[in-house]
Amino acid sequence: MKHYSVLKNELIEMLNIKEDGVYVDATLGYAGDAQEILKRIKRGYLFAFDQDSNAVNYSEEVLKNIADNFKIFNYNFVYMKEILEKENVFLVDGIIFDLGFSSPQIDDKNRGFSFMQDGPLDMRMSSKGKSAKDIINTYSEKQLSEIFYLYGEEKLSRAIAKKINQNKENINSTMELVEVIKKAVGANYFYKNHPERKIFQALRIEVNSELDVLKEILPKAIKMLKKGGRIGVITFHSLEDRIVKNIFKEYSEVNEIVKGMIDIPEEYKPLIKLVNKKPIVASEKELSENSRSASAKLRVIERI
Repeated sequence: MKHYSVLKNELIEMLNIKEDGVYVDATLGYAGDAQEILKRIKRGYLFAFDQDSNAVNYSEEVLKNIADNFKIFNYNFVYMKEILEKENVFLVDGIIFDLGFSSPQIDDKNRGFSFMQDGPLDMRMSSKGKSAKDIINTYSEKQLSEIFYLYGEEKLSRAIAKKINQNKENINSTMELVEVIKKAVGANYFYKNHPERKIFQALRIEVNSELDVLKEILPKAIKMLKKGGRIGVITFHSLEDRIVKNIFKEYSEVNEIVKGMIDIPEEYKPLIKLVNKKPIVASEKELSENSRSASAKLRVIERI
């Protein structure tokens, strides 16, 4: 199965992997990053999470061919802390979050992630919970408009939401949704770069609660690091990157309450330092090999 891990070399290098370390791949996918970690931890251990059972089954076989010092959990990474504590793991040496969708997921028309292929309006990372079709059927015009504006940053969100709401009984597939979006945008369609891209992004984020789970887990992940441990996060759009940037900033600075004090209480001191102040982006070589890497940004922090 073909999958290209974006910024893989940079992520692995910045993780500063120790041979006997304990690491977590919070977004296993098709094991592109996990393989490289497992090769480097002969005396360590890898825990991995993914809510996509197809990805879990595939990656299990791939990783078995490398070593057996790993364990995969078929859960969203938001449950990472609780699950690892049940394994008697309270501190780790490194955690990675690759927040992009893997090529097999995007290219599988039956998953409904792509606006370029016809398929069911699903967009779920797992097989549980509400689908994109459920959202279109049950959300009000106002709710749809807010999602498209907040999660898709789409200026024509109201017009698109109105048109979708008027035609929702006839929207059962990805291409039917695309056609309704085209009609809503009208003449503007030819001046915009696939406006459906933003709408699909917004629906996918809502379906999988992507931003909410990221906000919830990052502070927990920071506190799970051993001293000197690192977290690397690869984001693929500005909404994710803004969340990561702000949380890392918050935990890398002295609390406003005690700024200026000579003796700062331990609980108000920074927990982390920024390994790279500016995000790392794909090289020209990687961009030429995989256009999907164009929007990728890597941020890394270290526990102090």
